[in-house]
Parts: sequence; structure tokens; C-alpha cells
Amino acid sequence: MTRRPPTSPAPAQPAAARPLRILLVRDPHDEDPLNVETIRAGLAQAGFAEVHTVDADLRLPDVISARQPDLVIIASESAARDTIEHVCVSTQHAPRPIVLFTDNDDSARIKAALSAGITAYIVDGLRAERVKTVLDVAYARFELDQQLRAELDATKLKLAERKIVERAKGLLMQARGIGEDEAYKRLRSMAMERGIKLVEAAQRVIDVMV
Repeated sequence: MTRRPPTSPAPAQPAAARPLRILLVRDPHDEDPLNVETIRAGLAQAGFAEVHTVDADLRLPDVISARQPDLVIIASESAARDTIEHVCVSTQHAPRPIVLFTDNDDSARIKAALSAGITAYIVDGLRAERVKTVLDVAYARFELDQQLRAELDATKLKLAERKIVERAKGLLMQARGIGEDEAYKRLRSMAMERGIKLVEAAQRVIDVMV
């Protein structure tokens, strides 16, 4: 009997990506609710199944906390400032992309919405064939904004730490009658001996000497 060569196990299939959770926020001041249904239909046609619809009211922060949406869509015919601000404030502690679909093409309103935190301002309505592109662009812009914010925060932190170190060096130079290099060496030695960061050693010097 001919033996068959042992077969290798089939490669494991990658786990399916988790469906995108979308929160669709209605403007309670809109007179025509069909816009919301059009958006829901477009999302369904594009393959987005986990869509929860809610009004922009006082319950919104609790809904966002419970649902943990990956993306927020606002349907507001007039791009009402109160509705936009309510959504943006409700997401400020856990930022995520916010896409606004509206009929308002006023340039001042667009600028105000983007300044408030809207990621994408879509004026010409939602068409099913382009919904995925709209959301992809919103995600890309959101991620870029978050990266730039993180880099800016890191730069600000480094600048603040440098100011603390410089101040501590100045205090040591004045109190001990030493040069800048020697003051820096003492701060670095203190940090190494105590197992702390240089800026922490500098802050301790300031706390003691001021």
C-alpha cells in the first residue's frame, strides 16, 4: 500500500475584522426625517450593518459611552450650531471621526463646524456608491489630525521640561558658584542616583531652592 506524504495543516485564516460601529445622530430641529433614512439606506448598501440612530439631546453622552461608536455621523439639514457643538462636546474626551451631512453650504457655517471638531463636512448629500470613500477619507483625516496633535503635545512637553531643567541649572549656578556644564552634571548625577528622570531631578532642585 502506497503511503501518502503527510499533509501540512491549512494556514490559519485571519480573524474577520470587527464591523464598524456607527452612531447616526439626528438633528431634532430638522423637519424632514427622510434625510436620515436615506443615510441609513446608503450605509446599509455600502455594507455598514451596525448603525444606531439617536437624537442630539442630553442623552447623547450616555449613548456614546454605552455604544462606543467608531465613527459618528450627523444628519442636519441646516448644520445647526447647537447640534454640532453638542456632538463635538460629547466626544471630546474620546475623540473619533465625525462626519456631517447637510444641505447648508454657507462658508462661515462650514468653517465654524470644522473648528468645532467636525472631520468631514459633506454638502452634496449621501450617495450609496461613495459612502465608503467618504468614511475612508474621514478616517484618514482624523488619524492625521490625531498624529499631528500628539506630535504637538510632545513638542510642548519637551519645551516645558527644557525650561524646568534650565531653571534648575540657573539656581545651582547661582547658589554654588559653578558653571553651566557642572550644574548639568550635578542634575544628571542626581537623576541617575535616584533613578528618576532629569526633569524630575530638576523640579526637585527648584522645589528645594525656591
